[in-house]
Amino acid sequence: MASTQDIQSLLRFLSQDAKVPLAQAISKVKDLQNAKIITPTEIAKAEFDNLKTIFGDEKLARQVLNAAKRVSKKRTSSDMSAPAVPAPVVKKAKPSYGEPLNPAQYEASLALPEAELDEAKLKEAVIFTNRAPLVIAFAVTLLKYTMPEQPLSSRLSLAQALCSANSTSKARNIGLQSGKSAEEEGWGEGQPYVTIMGRPIRVMKRWGYNSKEDGEEASSQDTIGASTQNTIQAESSVPEEPALWGLDLEALKKSNGPVIAGARKTSTTELPIYKPEGARAYLLKSFQTKQPAQGHGVVPKKKMVTDKERNLGMLLGALDLLCQSWAHILSKDDLDRRAWVWYCNVRPEVKPGAAGWGGKGEVKLVEVLELRRPAV
Repeated sequence: MASTQDIQSLLRFLSQDAKVPLAQAISKVKDLQNAKIITPTEIAKAEFDNLKTIFGDEKLARQVLNAAKRVSKKRTSSDMSAPAVPAPVVKKAKPSYGEPLNPAQYEASLALPEAELDEAKLKEAVIFTNRAPLVIAFAVTLLKYTMPEQPLSSRLSLAQALCSANSTSKARNIGLQSGKSAEEEGWGEGQPYVTIMGRPIRVMKRWGYNSKEDGEEASSQDTIGASTQNTIQAESSVPEEPALWGLDLEALKKSNGPVIAGARKTSTTELPIYKPEGARAYLLKSFQTKQPAQGHGVVPKKKMVTDKERNLGMLLGALDLLCQSWAHILSKDDLDRRAWVWYCNVRPEVKPGAAGWGGKGEVKLVEVLELRRPAV
């Protein structure tokens, strides 16, 4: 099974050495994996007809084959010119600070504050925030019920993808942004998608990723699978789907921009995804207890952080109780559709148009609880 490093090396070869557009390179990784053609050396030795079948174009297949031969020849020459040295005895290193985390450790590092489920406390709570992090909190909680197979890292990534797509649309609607978005220009065309709160979100499949794996051989393969089935089903009767990343279409678009010195800031060695660490950090800092009063001194930073984390825990608890009350009554599709209406009912009031962009307001958690299914 190919490791994350193998996949990224393959993407780097295709996009940089073979000059294949990144979006197209990503879409071919799964086919190359299935054919067990991962490295430039393996590509250079592969049957040309096999490459032509994978890339679907004779000219492009020839381009990739020639690049593989150049890279392989260069590496072979470099190896032959290097002085022979005895192979060092490698001792198994102990885990240390800075080492890559295995999947179980990675998921644990993304943990959110424990959800507060005490209704008495929730009914009294009022938090002060803006709309974007509230969308993320809604989506992260909703996905536990509509896509229970997705680990926390995926739910955070998908929630950030939804938030960014909504923000882009809103910015254009109120005149803060002009021109077509990457989504409108078709950069996600042909890639799989899932629907979150009524909006289609393009995704990458993380083949081979097991969020509960804590062994040394665990690997995370972050690729877009070539598939004719675009809509990913999350029903429990369907075999477990792979973990997903939210695809950052704007980053994908920028990575394939014109090659002008200083213009390309997005490294092709990094996959164009929404990273869960960013969504988590945004959630942790976005929920104040109330609007800061003027002229009452500075709140200690440590206390402010603690308050924000506690507020996030209360918000997550209220949203969890809301989804929980409907989960056994509504289908997953209906639950997804209802979630956007629920969000609109409780989101903070802001000024209309550009004046309200990024504006903050109150969210009363009792109003979230009132959206629960009435007790029978």
